[in-house]
Amino acid sequence: MSNYREYDDYRHPQRQRSTGMTGLKLRLLIAVAIAGFSLVAYLSNTTVNPVTGEHQRVGGLTEDAEVRLGLEAAPEMARQFGGLSDNIRNTKAVKQMGARLVNALYHKLADEGKPMHYSFEFHLLKDMKTVNAFALPGGQVFVTEAIYNAFTDEGQLAGVLGHEIGHVLQRHGAQRMAQGQLLQGISGAAGVAGGDINSARMAQMVGGLITMQYGRNDELESDRWGVELMVMAGYHPAHMLEVMDILEEASGGAGGPPEFLSTHPRPANRREYINQVIADRFPYGIPEGLK
Repeated sequence: MSNYREYDDYRHPQRQRSTGMTGLKLRLLIAVAIAGFSLVAYLSNTTVNPVTGEHQRVGGLTEDAEVRLGLEAAPEMARQFGGLSDNIRNTKAVKQMGARLVNALYHKLADEGKPMHYSFEFHLLKDMKTVNAFALPGGQVFVTEAIYNAFTDEGQLAGVLGHEIGHVLQRHGAQRMAQGQLLQGISGAAGVAGGDINSARMAQMVGGLITMQYGRNDELESDRWGVELMVMAGYHPAHMLEVMDILEEASGGAGGPPEFLSTHPRPANRREYINQVIADRFPYGIPEGLK
């Protein structure tokens, strides 16, 4: 009986083709369903940012959930940079500057009748080689000793911390996580449709380039916050331009990877944007008395 079936299939290859086409159609239907569900879930979760008033897609993540996520992730992030710094004086300076910026922010938001759901905490990391600063969702802000030691003025520290506070206020972390969930769904759909893991990997690579583009815009938005917050705290916005000099020197000058493949815009382009922000913010000149 089994020999007859094998012979019959051999004599009628169209049956094999029909079976193969049915399998392909089924994979495509499943892939479309997965991608469609992921897209609908992403587009339907729209939230108004209480600080900026913008409509954002953050995957239904609340501010309280962001705070919890940041607190849970903070120890591991610190560990990756050698742990928290043992330098008491520098750590105190970072925390005091962060408190000064947040205090100015709270007063501004209170005057505007806007809520603040984040409790910011500022940390200095041991890493003496990596020039870096970053913020986790919910208000955990970190700077490495490498970038701290490159500062020549406290106004530069104000600019960097203000920039990182901006990431939190703009909910960039929540947005990126929502985008990641969407891309995971699309990648899974591509894997099903292609029938192998290479299709999913290719989709992930394309998705990675898309999220890098978002990341670059995030940096510019946060540069604007850096300027705003440092001025509110009494510092001259030109210190933000000095930070770009520090970053450019740390990246090896004008050389380096193409900007399109970099999460951060090049310091030279950010410098141009910051100058425009300053011009827009102070059309009649920068106020006197700023440090």
